[in-house]
Formats: sequence, structure tokens, C-alpha cells
Amino acid sequence: MATDAPLNVIALVSGGKDSFFSILHCQANGHRVVALANLHPPEDHSTTRESSDGPCQQQHGAVASASGSPHHTDDDQEADLNSFMYQTVGHQVIPLYAAATGLPLFRQAIVGTAVCHGKSYSDLPRQVPDIGTTAAAQVGPQTAGQEEDETESLVPLLRAVVEAHPEANALCTGAILSTYQRTRVESVALRLGLVPLAYLWQFPVLPISAAPASGHGLDGDAQLLRDMAALGLEARIVKVASAGLGEDFLWENVASEATISRIERALKRFGGGGRGSVLGEGGEFETLVVDGPATLFMGRIVVSKEQSIIVREGGGSSWLNVRGATVEMKTASSQGGDLGNPAVRVPELLETRFEAALEALHDAHHSGIVVEVSSRSSPHLSGLEQTWSSPCGRQWCFVGNSQQVDIEDQTAQVVADIQQRLGAQSLPVNAITGAVIVLRHMSDFPTINKLYGALFQEPNPPARVTISCGESLPQGSGIAVYLTSHSGLTPDERQGLHVQSRSYWAPANIGPYSQAIAFPLMDSSSTGSDQPQHHRTDTSTMVTIAGQIPLIPATMALPAESPDSAALQVTLALQHLWRIGVEMQVQWWTSAVAYFPQMPSASVMKQRALLAARAWRSAHIWSNKDPDEDGPDLWDRKYNPLYMSLAGGAGDTAAAINLPAWDTLPGLDLDDLQVNEKLRYLPFAFAAEVEELPRAAGVEWHAHMGLAKVGSGSIHVSTVRGIQPTSFELHHVIVVSDPGVFIHTVAAVHLSGEGDTATPSLDFDALARTMSSEVAKSLESITGSGGSRTRSFSECTTWPYFSYVDSAKISYVAAMTAGTDGRSPEAVIPCHSLWDAQGGRLSSVLLFEHRIARK
Repeated sequence: MATDAPLNVIALVSGGKDSFFSILHCQANGHRVVALANLHPPEDHSTTRESSDGPCQQQHGAVASASGSPHHTDDDQEADLNSFMYQTVGHQVIPLYAAATGLPLFRQAIVGTAVCHGKSYSDLPRQVPDIGTTAAAQVGPQTAGQEEDETESLVPLLRAVVEAHPEANALCTGAILSTYQRTRVESVALRLGLVPLAYLWQFPVLPISAAPASGHGLDGDAQLLRDMAALGLEARIVKVASAGLGEDFLWENVASEATISRIERALKRFGGGGRGSVLGEGGEFETLVVDGPATLFMGRIVVSKEQSIIVREGGGSSWLNVRGATVEMKTASSQGGDLGNPAVRVPELLETRFEAALEALHDAHHSGIVVEVSSRSSPHLSGLEQTWSSPCGRQWCFVGNSQQVDIEDQTAQVVADIQQRLGAQSLPVNAITGAVIVLRHMSDFPTINKLYGALFQEPNPPARVTISCGESLPQGSGIAVYLTSHSGLTPDERQGLHVQSRSYWAPANIGPYSQAIAFPLMDSSSTGSDQPQHHRTDTSTMVTIAGQIPLIPATMALPAESPDSAALQVTLALQHLWRIGVEMQVQWWTSAVAYFPQMPSASVMKQRALLAARAWRSAHIWSNKDPDEDGPDLWDRKYNPLYMSLAGGAGDTAAAINLPAWDTLPGLDLDDLQVNEKLRYLPFAFAAEVEELPRAAGVEWHAHMGLAKVGSGSIHVSTVRGIQPTSFELHHVIVVSDPGVFIHTVAAVHLSGEGDTATPSLDFDALARTMSSEVAKSLESITGSGGSRTRSFSECTTWPYFSYVDSAKISYVAAMTAGTDGRSPEAVIPCHSLWDAQGGRLSSVLLFEHRIARK
């Protein structure tokens, strides 16, 4: 099935606004909704721990009469189930949606409660751990002697729908900001072979494509409600559970301007509520949809408010027990004679920052621009007189055995070697945080992915980059896998982002790799501290992010080929990297590479490298401080009552994070930065020409590391240039924190003489020794180490943890296959060519990492 082919969708509905708004977006993307599915509370709450043997109920969408009989049962509940996963208030009305929409409705009782309480969901049962996997890491929702997690109630429900509608191949949900809800739906959908759709995911932070008809011209959470109103989606508040919202909000139309303003004012009185509060994302309120556009609603639900009962649960929570509901069928006259399709607002593909980047790439005036990387003076760090230095030393390298001809056999052996390494070091599989997979043939990817994926059965597998280097891999080897591992990470310290649903936000990662994994920058293994994580004062975090190719998120297809497609692909893939970085609170990149497939000539590759460099520069120097820009400025958000609800609370991550966060660099005047772009330092970025990329993409962005939750003025940057034995640059990114100092260094070695040659001129081992010595000398100068009271960097293991080489210029095969001087194999990416931001050729790029802990 083509990624952009129309899907046949099962729509999960709770009665709330988000599930129905999600359906409208499914329709707007050309998909067909074949059935509605709903889970409702069991008849007797005391039996929620028992399995239900009754068959799934189906209520077909037969058109009801305009005066349909009231829907009421004698056993209406007097208490809400208060599930974290499912909305149950108003469940008595759900059967009416079959008639109101004309769609078949399937329902089943919720069995069990929330057993798996983590933000991410695992369906694995507790079992005897495999090699390298701890028992604690394998705890799932269904364990011996425990009840079933309520999430699993979706399985029999959806199986019943698929049995009746075998054409169904997708499942949509209304998740907006709730990772808890999204990951649970994704788990069930993927197990049943259904494509998960979450078009509302991160919707409030996505760019608005046109000025709202209401004339408010605002972005943010409230705009989603206005979008609903513009479509005629009517959702009534049926539950309030916030100190700011009283029971007088019950049965108000949540999308009306009057109600939106009331909600914003009420929440503001109690601190704003944080990100998503105006949408009820924190449980502030729940809604019941009673009407919508004719493309979905053939009839409207009419509720007698007089027959409904307010139930007060205490603690500021109250809800409406809806009774006497009927379906009133629509006619052309009741619709004002217009039964046409409403205009569903779909977010723009590119946000403003990257629209500007794309324009810069298309600007003929800049077609030959040479990007000059700013250089800041080297910092001189004090207070590190008594230190010890810890190199990376955590890169594991596995190369396919050339004696095994079949790629499946090679991959199986690599997987077995990984399991053996984990077991030998008594590490769980989630100690692995990042992976780079290098293939000979990209066509082998499905085979490799299946075997590799068997390693990672738990939530949030490592972030992953996949490329093909063709015949540049050692002879006979079809695969190389480079893993980054970290010992001693607790579940709270290792945080992941794994979105497997299609959305407008960023591409779905369906399979054994997360968008990002975050963990402490200075963990206990590098600081020598045995202090528990919750007692540590330093919150600095390192983030590894998966390689990003330019898929259109909503369709998971590449942009159509056009004369400008190269620029669009470079820009779109970079936007994906940025959005994931912002979600993970990244403030600064250490460095990045843009991979390109093999080009027809060096001149074409040079142009691609310059495209990537200009996009990287534009993304960093872009500013949203345009005084003529529409929308409220910072003063309005802080002091103008009309906009104060947009100021964001403590939980408003998207509003709080700037990438790059210039205030993390000391000595910069932010006002001067707005005027003079040349004052800005750009993290080092380069281009690598390989053989192929996934999906035949035109580019793949790989950020080597993101730095998050670092303090103001704590990041120092430095560029050191040398000329012996050949021209090179050292780009240091230094993070100073209470536990110590983290240093990431990129050594970029220029190519001396760019003429083609078939014989490599330099051995990798000699290159690595030379550059390691240069890095050590540079760091000793910066940190003041090497004196009588300290250990010098040259005494420590200074060695690249990851390297890129021009395969025609550097002899690298021995380093990849057997290591050098008895060391393990090196993590080397052999490339057809390497290019810096000025369009100059590089022979190699070597990455180093050091941690210096205070004693």
C-alpha cells in the first residue's frame, strides 16, 4: 500500500470534541471512515476487574426519525469512571452517534483499570529476562496475578470492527498533547496491523495557514477551538474538574468565543493551567459533541438540559448526567441550503522559520553564497585544578562477518553479538541510547530491520540513523552497526519520544527506533557519583535524535519531484529535526551532518552541500522579533488581559524553549544579535555524500547531539585552526555545570589537493593519533590542565568516538574490521566525499567527547 494512498479508518470516539475533530481531519486528508468504535464503563463498576464474556455490541447507523425517542436508561451512573485513558462522562449518548453520523458503531465495556502507569506503554508480560535484559525492564501491563490494563480492552473491540469491515486499515484518535493516550492507542493499532493516525498531535504549536475567520488572528491553544467552531462542530462541556472552572460552565459550547474567553480568564486566575489547559488537556474539563458539519453529521443530538442532572463529586469536580437525548435529522433547509464540504484548516507544511530558510535557498542573489562560520575566542575555564577526565568509551561497533554471504545471517550474528555484549556487561537493552546502521544495499533494510527490531521490545527504543555506503563497506560485509550505550541509567533518567502516528507535526517512526532519547549529560558513571538522580541538582541533558528525512508527515511520502525539490527536501528534513529538538527542550546543537545520496558529479554535490549550509545558517539566525508581525508580542502576553492566557504556564514547554537559545552562550548581547547576524556562532555542520538514503530520500539530517536544560551562560564555544600536518579546525562546545564540564569536539580536516586519486594517502590510525594529540593540546590550553596537580588530556584516552572519512583519501578498512593497536573496531562512516559549509572538500571529520568531573 502506498504511503499516501487513502486509508479506511476506524475512528475511536469518546463523545468528546477531539475524537470528532480528528475524524474531520481524516476526511480532509482523503481517508474514508468506515466505523466508529467506543469503550464504555461496565454496568457495575465493582466488576471492572473481571473479564467480559459478552460479544461486542454493534449499532448500525440506520437513519432515525427527526423526533427520535429519548435515549435513557434506568441504570444511569452516578459516578464517573475517571479513567486516565478513556472519557466516560456522557457515555449514555454514544449510541446515538450511529444514527447521527450514519456510520456503524461498535461498543464494548472497559475491562480492568490502569495497571501500566508509565507515560509510555508496554504490552509485554513479565517474563524471564533475555540475555542483557533485566527483569525490571520487562515489566508490562499484564503480569502474573495482576488484572489486565484497561488499554487492552481496545483489542477485542477493534478485532470485532475489523472482522465486520476487513477493509479497515487505520485507526484515528484525538490525542493532542497526551503521550499517555497516544502511545497506548499506537500499541494496540500496530499489533492489529492498523496505521495509527493522530492528526491533532501537537496541533496547537503548528503554523496557521490562514487568518482565522473570527478575526482574532491568534495562534496557540485557543485557535484549535476556533477551528472547530469554523467547521460547525458543536461540543458542550459536560464535566469540570478544575478550581478555575465552576459548574456554571456545564453545557456551555466550548468553541464559542464567549466560552473560550471565560475559560481563559478562569484558568488565568489559577496560574494559567499550563500547556493545553484551555483545551482541557490536563483534565480541566470534558465535552460532548452534539453537532457537526454535514460531511459527518446527518443529524444533531438534542439534549433536554432540564432532564439532565448535575453530579457533584467534590474537590471542585462536577459533571452532567445527560438524559433524554434524541437525534434530530438534518434537512437542506436546516443547513441553510448548504450541505457542501467545510474547509478544514490544515497546517502549513513549513513554519515561518523554515519558510524563510527555503526562500533563502531560492534567492538567486544568494545562490553562490559562502557561509562563514563565526568564531568566538577560546574560553579559559577555572576551578578545575583537581579533576579527572572521562572519554566517551561507550561506542560499540559491530561489522557484518564477511564469511557469511547472506545478509540475514550477518545481521543475525550482529544481533547475537549485541546481546552477548549486553550480557557480559550486565546491562539492560535500554542502556543503548543511539544507533547508526550502515548498509551496503538499502534494499536489505526490511530484512535487517526485522532482526534488529527484535532487540527492542520495550517502549522508546534507541534513536537511529540509517544510511547506505555501498561498496565502501569492507569487502563482504553487508552491515555495520554503531551503538551508543550508557550504564547506570534509571528509568527516570532515560526519557524517550516515540511518535508512531501520522500527524502534521513530524514523520512517524514506525518500528524499532524513537525520534529522540534524552539522559543526563553528567551521569553517575562520568562523575563518579553514586547520588540518586532525584537528589542531583544538575539537570543538564544530552539528547540523541534519529536521522530525519524529508517525509511529509501527514502522508509519510516524499515531496513530489520538481526543479526546487532539492531545496524543499533539505529544508523540510531540517524542520523535522528542529521540531523534535524543541519538543525535547534542546537549546543548542553540538554539530550536525547532512547526508546526501551519491551525486552525478562533484559540482552537483558541492551545490547540495551549500544548500544544506545555507539552510543550517538560516534556521539559526532566523528571528521572530519582527515588529510588524501579526499577533501579540511579549508585553501583550504578560500584561494585556486579552492575551495573558497565552503567556504559558510552567508546563508550556513549546513556549519556553528557543532553539538556538542564545542566552546559554555567555557574553552575548541579545539586542546586538538582532542587528548583527555576524556575531552569531553556528554549530559546526558539514555534508557527507554516501550511497543511498532510506526511501530514496534526497537528504538526511543527523544532529550528533542536542544539549537541553542547561543554564544561562553555561555553554562556551571555541574554534581553533591549525595547519600542520594539514589544514584543520577544532570546534569545541563546552558545557560547564556543578558536577563538572562536558566537552564535545569536532575535528574537521581539510583535503590538501582536490584532484581525484585511487590510492588513499593517509592511514586512519595515523590520522586519529594526530588529531587526538591536537585535541588534547587544545583542551589543555582551555582547561588549564596538565599541571603538577592535574592529569593532562594526553594521559587520558583521547580518541574519536565517531569518524567520517573520504573513502578515496583515507585508508580505513583495517580500523573498521579489526581495530588498531588491539582496540575494538572503529565507528567509521566511509563517504564518497565530505564538504564543509564553504563548499570546500574535507578528508575527514572526527568527533570527540570528554567529561571532566570535579573532585
